[in-house]
Amino acid sequence: MPEVATNPLTTAGPGIEGSPGVKDIVDSFHRLYYGSAEQTWQSTRWLGVDVQKCPLDLWIYQELLFDLRPQLIVETGTFQGGSAYYLASVCDLLGCGEIVTIDVAARPNRPAHPRITYVTASSTDPAVVDDLRETVRDLDSVLVILDSDHSATHVADELRLLSPLVTLGGYVVVEDTNVNGRPVLADFGPGPGEAVDEFLASTDEFVADASREKLFMTFNPSGYLRRVRRAQTAG
Repeated sequence: MPEVATNPLTTAGPGIEGSPGVKDIVDSFHRLYYGSAEQTWQSTRWLGVDVQKCPLDLWIYQELLFDLRPQLIVETGTFQGGSAYYLASVCDLLGCGEIVTIDVAARPNRPAHPRITYVTASSTDPAVVDDLRETVRDLDSVLVILDSDHSATHVADELRLLSPLVTLGGYVVVEDTNVNGRPVLADFGPGPGEAVDEFLASTDEFVADASREKLFMTFNPSGYLRRVRRAQTAG
């Protein structure tokens, strides 16, 4: 067999912290890619519908769906519906899964799909949260994706209210933890990354899964949060 050359980028282990210089390389490309939005992520489409995500993250999503076979995916921040449409398409291939996607704004011409339910409301609306709690009560696999208002306070509220929906072994994915200098948009202010830091410091039920960052660049660094423990019950 031909000898396979060793690449220092691929021997760093999960994530990008394990090898000197790797993070600098990834961060530089990340800033280039993100800053070229009009030709990169703002022009990324799934079956003609704007998705506005990094394709490397979309690849990780299809791996998550294959691994978890979620019965329900809760997405906050629908926008034009491209990511919900992508998730529904993967669910079609797997033969399972429904998507409830929530946004404060109703937009025309979102893609129709039998697996997608559009909800016009705030993701932290108590009535919406109560409905979701009832929906997931008897489900075995639930995935939550947070991609709405990116202020730290709102994401913290979403994590507090919606992370309990996630089943053991499942994930809550916090999108756009890359802003506020992580490594893009240094002047954004406290955002999803800061909310994740606060959340992980307050719970032992979730951990950041670096293995979901194996493709090096992600818009969601430290944002793939895997549930490793059930909630403690009083008494």
